[in-house]
Amino acid sequence: MKQYILPILFYLAVISIASAVLTIKDKRAAIHHQWRVPESVLMFFGLIGGATAMLITMKKIRHKTKLIKFMLGLPIEIVLHIGILVWLFLTIGF
Repeated sequence: MKQYILPILFYLAVISIASAVLTIKDKRAAIHHQWRVPESVLMFFGLIGGATAMLITMKKIRHKTKLIKFMLGLPIEIVLHIGILVWLFLTIGF
């Protein structure tokens, strides 16, 4: 089942970059009092695979680090992602 590894890595790279870009865009919008990226959109991008990149970006640029929703929610999503990857590894033998 090694044919699945490259598409999964590609997907994770794309969603991670998109999540980091959205986080930076939201930070810039907050500074300039412009339209913000909704928190639900940020959390959705974390849920579909960008949680790690988003958490790192948020800590690096000091954005939303006081919000429990993100500082607790994103690590929970990361644990969920690890669990899914472990399950896939054990089930289909990556």
